[in-house]
Amino acid sequence: MLTLLRANRHLRVLTVSRTISVVGDALSLVTLMLHVQSVAGKAIAVAALLLVGDFAPSLLSPVTGLISDRFDRRTVMIACEVAQCALLAVIAFTLPPLPILLVLVGVRAMLGQIFIPASRAAVPSLVAEKDLPRANTVLGFGSNSADVLGPLLAAGLLQFMSTRGVLLVDAVSFGVSALLLLRLPKLIVPGEPGGSVFTDVKEGLGAIWHGRALRIVFLGFCGVVACTAIDDVAIIQLSKDTFHASDSAAGVLLAAVGIGLLAGFALLARGATRIGMVALLVTGFVVSSAGNLLTGFAWGVAAAFAVQTVRGLGIAAMDVAHSTLIQRLAPADKVGRVFGNFYGGIGVAAAIGYIGGGLLLDAVGPELTFVLTGGAGVLVAVWVVAASPGRGVEWESAS
Repeated sequence: MLTLLRANRHLRVLTVSRTISVVGDALSLVTLMLHVQSVAGKAIAVAALLLVGDFAPSLLSPVTGLISDRFDRRTVMIACEVAQCALLAVIAFTLPPLPILLVLVGVRAMLGQIFIPASRAAVPSLVAEKDLPRANTVLGFGSNSADVLGPLLAAGLLQFMSTRGVLLVDAVSFGVSALLLLRLPKLIVPGEPGGSVFTDVKEGLGAIWHGRALRIVFLGFCGVVACTAIDDVAIIQLSKDTFHASDSAAGVLLAAVGIGLLAGFALLARGATRIGMVALLVTGFVVSSAGNLLTGFAWGVAAAFAVQTVRGLGIAAMDVAHSTLIQRLAPADKVGRVFGNFYGGIGVAAAIGYIGGGLLLDAVGPELTFVLTGGAGVLVAVWVVAASPGRGVEWESAS
């Protein structure tokens, strides 16, 4: 991983920029959640903030992915970071009422939804095809490390800075990210789409639906997410209601997946190029889902922590495998739209998982919820295996 970063200056720039950007995302999310809770005093207000910041942008994913296929991807990423910097500065200086805040957060989240497909679609232009798995491992490690660091940084800064001050720090982070991206070369899309927006959006959706390999990856990933998205809520109930553990123990359990995730990226940095991406994807589906299933049988905090840490290894495998497969399978002029639609589908799947899993959690409790949802995820992995070999599925590169 470090060897590739040292050898490839452009990948190093993208990785550092993306890491800083994700730290900013996490920093502002935690800060605004605490601000809304203190001002509104209602859980529904915080839930609305999470909804506009997570689920709502996924509904526009066919269009947000198109932008990175129509324009120079470097310019798209820089524009997104500059716009997010400006929006956070406005929020910091005004701290507007909740309805206006939700609109501003929604717009910022949509800019992030544009940035992610552009950054993932840019990778094949920066590294050799054989290095795609390692490059995606590097990006995944940086982004997920930032996800862990962001809340910790927010907690530290809020000890001696106001909400405005922390949000301004966040705004600066997006400005720094934009400046770094200026060091990338132009990332012009080969064969830029020239039809109407409707036609190009339709082509982006069709690239997934009519390409059997991409469709299997998409449906499999979304299926596993829908089955397992409720795990964060369930793990809190398991620790508090079943194990009768402290709040700190619940926090440790929530951190277990993140620890496993980072360990998984570290392991894949050494061996990602030697593993078939389809096998890695299916392994990730099985390990992440079985981790939830086995958590339902855990007899205490230590056992649940161990199983959830292993589950993080599976999520790391899923991240590297799906990114590499999309970059290899999607046509070069549609890869931005495929990534955009893919992440939009994940957002919808997660929302379904939250609603269905929440109802299941209330009905049967955390242990059985983990067993049923984890078992369903394993069945999705079995379907992916059954749908792939000997059925005309082409796993070779589209280019």
